[in-house]
Amino acid sequence: MISITYTFTLEDGSKEIFPLKLNTQTVELEGNEPTELPDWVALDFHQCSNCPLKSKDHPQCPLSVSLVDLVNRFEHIISYDRVHLSVELNDKTISQETSAQRGVSSLMGLLIATSGCPHTEFFKPMARFHFPLADPDETLSRSTSMYLLAQYFLKKAGKEFDLSLGGLSQIYKNIDLVNDHIADRLRHASKSDSTVNAIVLLDLFAKTIPMTIDESLDEIEHVFKAFIEHSELFSESSLITGKSAFVKTT
Repeated sequence: MISITYTFTLEDGSKEIFPLKLNTQTVELEGNEPTELPDWVALDFHQCSNCPLKSKDHPQCPLSVSLVDLVNRFEHIISYDRVHLSVELNDKTISQETSAQRGVSSLMGLLIATSGCPHTEFFKPMARFHFPLADPDETLSRSTSMYLLAQYFLKKAGKEFDLSLGGLSQIYKNIDLVNDHIADRLRHASKSDSTVNAIVLLDLFAKTIPMTIDESLDEIEHVFKAFIEHSELFSESSLITGKSAFVKTT
């Protein structure tokens, strides 16, 4: 079990604390479901156009349910309000002075990834290794790395795999649709704009990544110079013989 605690200190000195428990096996949050559910979480209320769920089997949208507590507690907060956010993850703490919408967006990303929505299941690896307040470059690096690691496991299982990142683009296109519909739900659910703008921040990345994957990754290609210059080290023959590209044998 992983303990993750989000603590928002507001400008008036009050705090909103979200203690979360992440199951490392299911990568789902435990004890996070609210006791009372508002009408805006009904599956058929602004249901996503790409949603595979049926209301007879799933009366509530699982993603919306995961956001109820967050929405209720930030009802009085405006998106540009300043907050001090502190995130404790087991044995480390990350803190930053930021806007309410950015802090909420970071927490919302974790809640959404672990909500049980079929389209967000692909973000569970990132949730398992949660990194609060990641900037766009860090998020791109993490999302592409996790996707390519998934392809390793597909290959290991004897299944078809994708190294073109085309599948990652499709994942984000689906998430873009989900975010649009969730934003509509949140506009109905809250009088303030902090949670709506938080989902908008998340969606900015979802909208741009399919168009910028190649271009953005080209900008960090130089970081992998050693792998490119010594590619023979990773050839099949080298791996079989166990020879090192850096050590001459006699």
